[in-house]
Amino acid sequence: MNIQGEVAEGYEAVRDAFVRNFEVLGDRGAAVAVYRDGRRVVDLWGGTHDVDGTDPWTAGTAQVVRSATKGVAAAVPLLLHQRGLLDLDAPVGDYWPEFKAGGKEGALVRDLLAHRAGVPALDVPLTPEEAADGLSGARAVAAQRPFWEPGTEHGYHAQTFSWLLSELVLRVTGASLGSWLAQEVTGPRGLDFWIGLPQAVAETGRVGRVGAVEPPQSAGALRTRPRRNVSEAYADPDSLTRRAFAAITPLADENAPAYRAAELPASAGIGTARALAGLYASLIGDTEDGPRLFTPETTALAGTELSSGPDRVLVVNTRFGPGHMLHSPASPMLSPASFGHPGRGGSLAFADPESGIAFGYVTNALASSVTADPRAQALVRALRTAL
Repeated sequence: MNIQGEVAEGYEAVRDAFVRNFEVLGDRGAAVAVYRDGRRVVDLWGGTHDVDGTDPWTAGTAQVVRSATKGVAAAVPLLLHQRGLLDLDAPVGDYWPEFKAGGKEGALVRDLLAHRAGVPALDVPLTPEEAADGLSGARAVAAQRPFWEPGTEHGYHAQTFSWLLSELVLRVTGASLGSWLAQEVTGPRGLDFWIGLPQAVAETGRVGRVGAVEPPQSAGALRTRPRRNVSEAYADPDSLTRRAFAAITPLADENAPAYRAAELPASAGIGTARALAGLYASLIGDTEDGPRLFTPETTALAGTELSSGPDRVLVVNTRFGPGHMLHSPASPMLSPASFGHPGRGGSLAFADPESGIAFGYVTNALASSVTADPRAQALVRALRTAL
């Protein structure tokens, strides 16, 4: 495997793990980047631009990162809170009156961010076209009766998080979440990450094709093997698990131009590993890309646990802060202080304030993992040995 890029002295184990991901764990095309104390110390890529192609992955190749998008999007409401524009303890209905319908008048902004709003699924799923039109999703979640009293339990809002967060940001700022992110966060730092891929970027051909793959036999014990109750929940069409992931039905084509252009902050972000790591680095300190985004107080808030224990949707114990997933056995990151988000199928990005580490991994080979992909975890374990 021809791996490109560089690692700083002391981080060679990350390169070795990255190579092994291709040789043993079935990666087709991928990139990994790590910042430490604001400086990039790992920047590697290899394999093919498309999961089913032969053209090489390059330094600028970007990919759909699925739910790793949620962690990037979560920076927006936290920055609005930091600027005094959004009160996490206010009812969502104060900003979005229509959301009070169906018994959700008690849902707080922090409940929405921490997957406690009670609307992880829809009684009537949206088509891919409706999901992307900027109107239907917000109307659907506003009208939806909650599956539990908001604030009393938590369950992963796999798809509905897109419309919940987008509409909240729109009501507060008057701008779409993707445009606000580009103007205030990624654009000024030159970070190649988009929620709503601009046509000009799409035309460059930099975004590769993603696709589902099966872990090879060589993966051995590292192949993903969910517990029986988890498998049963995904297999049952009436379970809240299946209904949450099926809030968009049929499944959208993640390689379609219309899907890539849609502003879906739960699932359709597109970017590079370098951009993911660079963004998270800016949440915990100054970086070579620019000054820190979060104050120390907001950094601490991002890692504050708001939800923990049995997840009504993922059927495992999970931990969430205000928008970010937190380190747990179900979603291991670097340490208990880490906050970030995995993407179903492989991608992972997070920050670890205690060590000054920010991490980003992107792949075009989407495996069956939901929160703890073996390839991402192999890189995290290797990184841990370098600290």
